[in-house]
Amino acid sequence: MVVGAGLDPRQGLYQYRAKAMRIAGNERKREHKGMPHWQNWSGKQRSKVDAIHFARSVDDIAAVVTQLSETPGKRLRVAGAGHSHAPLVVGADQVLDISGLSGVIATDVAHQRAKIWGGTPIYMLGRTLHDQGLALRNQGDIDRQFLAGACATGTHGSGSQLQNLSASIESMTLVDGVGQVRACSKATLGDDFEALKVGLGAFGVVTEIEINLRPAFKLREQSNALSGAEVLENLEALQAGGARFEFFWQPRKDAALVKTLQETSDPPAYPIGEEGERCGWNFEVLPNHRPHLHTEMEYSVAAEDGPKCFAEIRDLLLHRFTDVQWPVEYRTLARDDSWLSNAFERETVTISVHEDVRNDERGYYEACEAIFKKYQGRPHWGKVHYGQGADFLAQYPRWLDWWRLRDTFDPSGCFLNDFLTSVRPPQAP
Repeated sequence: MVVGAGLDPRQGLYQYRAKAMRIAGNERKREHKGMPHWQNWSGKQRSKVDAIHFARSVDDIAAVVTQLSETPGKRLRVAGAGHSHAPLVVGADQVLDISGLSGVIATDVAHQRAKIWGGTPIYMLGRTLHDQGLALRNQGDIDRQFLAGACATGTHGSGSQLQNLSASIESMTLVDGVGQVRACSKATLGDDFEALKVGLGAFGVVTEIEINLRPAFKLREQSNALSGAEVLENLEALQAGGARFEFFWQPRKDAALVKTLQETSDPPAYPIGEEGERCGWNFEVLPNHRPHLHTEMEYSVAAEDGPKCFAEIRDLLLHRFTDVQWPVEYRTLARDDSWLSNAFERETVTISVHEDVRNDERGYYEACEAIFKKYQGRPHWGKVHYGQGADFLAQYPRWLDWWRLRDTFDPSGCFLNDFLTSVRPPQAP
């Protein structure tokens, strides 16, 4: 989530500089003219590939994987909506687009579950589930991602009692590294199923996800502006409140927009409008429109370390990186059991930093990452980070177990790419 850079926190999004974005887009098109290529939403992650497959059926996916797995050294990555800032798709030989497998397959209202195609954009789920009296338990504030990709990277919303999206997975169907269709759940895999929930696309092509839901609900969003000092003074009490709480601190003003969302029985107030003061159904209030292209780094730290970590990030921006305009975002997240979740076995605070897509963010992000690591931070898998295999071994207690299990699903490494290969443990065969 990103509040406008350099504006009063109540004024919403930063003015979208469409002309500059069109120019940047045309330059990228010229660079790749005449050859297959893939790029993410921001354009920062892009690469040339041998082929891009658009799949409309599970049988087609299985055939693509089988054919590729028979060619030693060839690698395939699945592309969703491209909202990841991390190099999870680039660095492979071929890309598989699963947007042709989209929609709700079936709902079970009595048990509050739904089976959903992996290529379903999250924004398509709100109305469809609502018409069945159901809703996602939690979601991020951007709803453009595909369900499979959002789960694979540990995407989350905010709330100290709310887990990330992946924690709600009941079962999934995937095509493994030899083209076999596999139904996976705790019943079939036991505790190992927790490895697949945040799977980074490395176990196979996730075609279906069965997810636990809750009854549809309404939210009232309220916000107020505080100075940086006031935020720090009240932060522990704010994050302990249990509500959907978050804030966006603007470094140039040393001021923050503090936002809470409480469940309500009040009727929706239409038009819903921009964030700040809103009341509506969950799927109308939780997402926000974020058109301005940017990069983002997010790390998660233990909840008790959140205030101290934010204080250091604030100090960094006030005294060293004084030219940064984009805000710092602070959210809460409940612990879960997924092996590569940023909230694995600890109550969590997430802190995000942002930069304009046209700026070189490396120096700024490296300085932030040094602070995050001081607090044993874990990176969001879908955001910028510079982690190495040794870092992940220290940050994730089940890192080696995750790799051992992954290799049973994909023994030839079909679903690896440059990034995953670079962080692969030496113990992995």
